[in-house]
Amino acid sequence: MKSSDQDQADKRQQKPFEQRARELWREAARQVDPATAERLRAARREALQAARAPARHVTRWLIPTGAFAAIALAALMVWQPLPRTSAAMQAHQTASATPQADNELPPDAEQADPALYQNLDFYAWLAANDRQPATH
Repeated sequence: MKSSDQDQADKRQQKPFEQRARELWREAARQVDPATAERLRAARREALQAARAPARHVTRWLIPTGAFAAIALAALMVWQPLPRTSAAMQAHQTASATPQADNELPPDAEQADPALYQNLDFYAWLAANDRQPATH
């Protein structure tokens, strides 16, 4: 309870002080010569304009920056880089592909008809000659 009583007492003491300060300020404002008053008003206008200026500056750059961000995002979504493999990986892939190319039998050769595997040399020759253009 004492703290609220002290707050009220402080407010009562401050009220005359505030009133006196306001009176002194108004009296000083009335006594300012017109040239000084005009300079103060001009300084106030410049300060208010400077406070508004950054908002215009931001909006001026907002549209081009947003457009650039949209273009960059679209470019990143469209452009998909190809997977890069090293020379060692490519050599390994070609080395592993060569034995598989020689062995073109299906994995279940035991169940397939053995007549299909007769004359494999003929089929290889036919495939090799099929790639060459015919001359008439």
